[in-house]
Amino acid sequence: MKKSLLVLSGILAISTALAGCGKSETPAATDKGAGAATAAASAAPNKAPVTIKVQAWYTEAQGNWNATVEAYNKTHPNVKVVYEGMSEKGDSQEGMKKLDLLAASGEQMDVVMYSSASDFAQRVGAGILEPLDEYLKKDNIVVKDEYKIDPVVNGKYYALPGKMIEWFVLLNKDKLDEAKLPVPTDWTWNDYAEYAKKLTKGEGAAKTYGSYFHNWKDYALLALNNDMDNPYLVKSDGTQNIDNPKVRYSLDLRNKLENVDKTSVPYFEVVSQKMAYRDVFYGGKTAMLATGNWMVGELALNAKFKTVFAPYPKYDAKDTNGLTEVGADFMGVAANSKNKQAAYDFVKWYTTEGIQTQGLFFSGWKKADISKNVDAILKSGKPDQVAMIDKDSLLATLKVNKATKLVVPPTYALQQEKEYLTQVELFLTGKQDLEKTITTAKTKLEDIRKSNAK
Repeated sequence: MKKSLLVLSGILAISTALAGCGKSETPAATDKGAGAATAAASAAPNKAPVTIKVQAWYTEAQGNWNATVEAYNKTHPNVKVVYEGMSEKGDSQEGMKKLDLLAASGEQMDVVMYSSASDFAQRVGAGILEPLDEYLKKDNIVVKDEYKIDPVVNGKYYALPGKMIEWFVLLNKDKLDEAKLPVPTDWTWNDYAEYAKKLTKGEGAAKTYGSYFHNWKDYALLALNNDMDNPYLVKSDGTQNIDNPKVRYSLDLRNKLENVDKTSVPYFEVVSQKMAYRDVFYGGKTAMLATGNWMVGELALNAKFKTVFAPYPKYDAKDTNGLTEVGADFMGVAANSKNKQAAYDFVKWYTTEGIQTQGLFFSGWKKADISKNVDAILKSGKPDQVAMIDKDSLLATLKVNKATKLVVPPTYALQQEKEYLTQVELFLTGKQDLEKTITTAKTKLEDIRKSNAK
């Protein structure tokens, strides 16, 4: 317990920088199959239903949670599920920081979510999440057979994949037409750079760029993101992956577009002006935005112009089309929950049938139908905005998408990400060259691994 609290205190410190343990419970038998609607086993008949909390960063507008938990409650009378938002802004880092504080203070926690493999791995290390292996065994669920990604950590399962994230490129159709460019269906990062040149217009404050990269680590690993086997800056054992030539290529590409060709919004402007990537795209400041599939639901509510979709660009023309980094919301059961079975039952339902009921996100469940998933998301939008979404290019892109291997990194991976991004910032702002960036990043990441191995 002391070790968990020490790890948690470290997480709270990192969460602050980024944002600005109960005993196991033996699971009761439940219905078989991940998609089955299970009766809550945590409350006896004729008793008041137990209340479990689902805690995440989504706002109601972002997540449609009230209708989602209501649908569950109607078919599970022995349980009352309540959604509790952790951020009024829908900010995942703020939400996870508050979840860490709840865990440290011993407040009620039942179902919790984390937005990245790194954040998830850290909370596993802190003992915040309950192992789900016995529950899954009772239900005869083999996670890698039921779900598109396999969030195993050291041979155990602490979460199931909720919303599944695959990446693609959004393009402003009006700007494409003006430049007489076709909608890409199979392209490389070199092709992307050429598109960025042709889509960049104007000077000064009136300038519009062909490309925009945000300040997340995903945008500092562009070509590495579609490496099938090692798509992350460290390998699963924590050893650095900076030697991968796709890392060097990615940084060189960023520098070329932002500082040489000047066809992508410069990093300095992104951070100094605290740009929001949604606003940059909606405002027409960029013609292209590489991003995740959560944007389909957001476009259905906020689209300002005709938007088309293209697959994530390839490193090499010979590579498989559609290889994309993959992510998920990792939904698990809090280790200090007093109703672990009821919490697990909701996790199982939400990660299969529930996301489709929610109608806003793409499912990581293998049995989900892509076309129906898209229709449900578009149905939740506003008619005028939905009409601006090019469904044909969206479906074509989704159908060629192929997820790379999910790397659930070591519990200290956020430290490594932070150090890597520090070196990337120095490079993109002209304070050090590429060779020093690569060499220093490798050394720093290995130092962090070794210090945590002691």
